[in-house]
Amino acid sequence: MQKPIRSGCPINLTLETLGDRWSLIVIRDIMFGNRRHYRDLLNNSVEGIASNILADRLRKLVDAGLLSTSPDPAHKQKTVYSLTEPAIQLVPLLAEMGAWGRRFTPATRELSIRARLLEEGGPAMWQAFMAELRSLHLGTEPPQRSVIRELTDAYLMAVAGAG
Repeated sequence: MQKPIRSGCPINLTLETLGDRWSLIVIRDIMFGNRRHYRDLLNNSVEGIASNILADRLRKLVDAGLLSTSPDPAHKQKTVYSLTEPAIQLVPLLAEMGAWGRRFTPATRELSIRARLLEEGGPAMWQAFMAELRSLHLGTEPPQRSVIRELTDAYLMAVAGAG
């Protein structure tokens, strides 16, 4: 049963969909970490999400139309989670949240590198990232630019520099 909507305000409705502690973290991990299986999301959660919470959030995100599921062709008992177009459209919001977090919280250098690159790259980079996510999750034509590779390489270099 769906809970009643408090108001038709778009900010309220967005918060009712995404405003809990874990929903955007799950989307972030699928989006930036390409974690597409339950076990991968659970075992690689930097924040340490509990298994029951992860299962609940995945169900809620599927019900909200932000994730879709399909059987894993390599392992029929596994489910592959994919971003839908509404989730891909969250890239600018996540980029802005990362930029805000870099400025106003004690975020670490290593975990801030992707946010810095997205902030500096601006809307052009966000659009390229969304095109790449559409290719990975929706099966559209792959773009020439790989923002995921750029972000991953920068993160790995930041981690190596920290060690």
